[in-house]
Amino acid sequence: MDKSQIPFISATELAALIKSKAVSPVEATEAYLERIPQVDGKLNSYITITGERAMDDARKAEQEIVGGNYRGPMHGMPIAIKDQVYTKGILTTGGSRILNDFIPDEDATVVTKLNDAGAVLLGKLNMSEFAMGDSFEHPYGRPHNPWDLARNPGTSSSGSGAATSAFLCATSLGEDTGGSIRGPASFCGLVGIRPSWGRVSRHGVLGASWSMDQVGPISRTVSDCAITLAAIAGHDPKDGQTWDVPVPDYLASLNKGVRGLKIGVITERVEYEGVDPQVRDLVVKAIAQLGDLGAVVSEVEIPLIAQSAAISTAITYGDVSGVHREGIDQRLHEYDYNIQLRLLTGAILPAQAHQKAVRLRHMLRQQILDALEKVDVLVMPTSSIPASLIPEKAGVESKEAFLEMLGGRRSYTAPFNLASTPALSINCGFTVEGLPVGLQIAGKPFDESTVFQVAAAYEQATDWSSRRPPV
Repeated sequence: MDKSQIPFISATELAALIKSKAVSPVEATEAYLERIPQVDGKLNSYITITGERAMDDARKAEQEIVGGNYRGPMHGMPIAIKDQVYTKGILTTGGSRILNDFIPDEDATVVTKLNDAGAVLLGKLNMSEFAMGDSFEHPYGRPHNPWDLARNPGTSSSGSGAATSAFLCATSLGEDTGGSIRGPASFCGLVGIRPSWGRVSRHGVLGASWSMDQVGPISRTVSDCAITLAAIAGHDPKDGQTWDVPVPDYLASLNKGVRGLKIGVITERVEYEGVDPQVRDLVVKAIAQLGDLGAVVSEVEIPLIAQSAAISTAITYGDVSGVHREGIDQRLHEYDYNIQLRLLTGAILPAQAHQKAVRLRHMLRQQILDALEKVDVLVMPTSSIPASLIPEKAGVESKEAFLEMLGGRRSYTAPFNLASTPALSINCGFTVEGLPVGLQIAGKPFDESTVFQVAAAYEQATDWSSRRPPV
């Protein structure tokens, strides 16, 4: 096939072509490395491009495959990784000028797993500083949304969303503490899953909140997401919070359909007055589509869900201020202004407020688990709004804006990082302005397979994943 068209096929299709030797890993890698400089000047999705290493990895993969040593669907696959994840011998900045010369001497476990799977690393992706939300200044360039360059591609895995959507990598890794995989997936029209907490190792990943950080894929299709997660999931002795439970064959569930599955609609988040009407309409249509496909749809209530963002924020800000204690004391002025506000807020947060948030978290988690006893998955919007305009200045302008920060769109992703359950965002249509909207599907702990099953059934019944951004 024409090499220039390789970036526009899915990772799953590319894997099949590589396996059959119809496309070589070298051709695929060259195709992406040629496209990146043509497009990324508009997006700033990459911080570091590892072209020389990528070509070395691709040649090695090609030799292995020709020699009959095919390792699986990630073998020879050109990927990119959020710059929060350690890569041995490669600059890892965390999106911060504070780490502008940090080169790890080891790989994160997820990188080791990808190396073992034969993946080809194209480079490291841009992000909000230290994965702490809406940075204003980005020392390596402000990331832009491929669907509208005036808009945010999502935080904090901004580059992962932008690069994957713009066909600058076959699939990518992000990290999600309070929505940083699902938000970019929603804003950029992609499939992104935050796996169950403990499904994927965090060893070698710059952390924010030890009890909520989780690495996961951002991809263009459900099957792309499934093969990426399969490559990185599993128990890791280096991360004591990973669970020693089997990793299923995620691809096996993708063609089962949804007939007879019970889907619970979290009405409080669909009908909430703060939801953009276009988002509400598209999500309602997506849920109806699942019903037409044979799913049994019912309404469920999660009483504490409206407070989920405030609960998550109180825990995360407290945790992250502890992680950055030395930075607050000695280098505060070097952080982005918005991040300074978060760090200082966490540093002065009363212990009783943090403890109350922890207790409320357990109550909310139980409410979600109780609901999942009655249904197979829960659904609601990923975000209350489509991609927002890039802000013109830093800081929080008003009390109302601060309260929105404690609620608003963050109360859509926060419930499931608090509950430690898997949650996926899939594109469910576009606004009249051409902006993607995400449907969020959440499941029982370690039941990513059913989440993928529902997402795949919806994807196969629609054509949203075939659309290309205008960039």
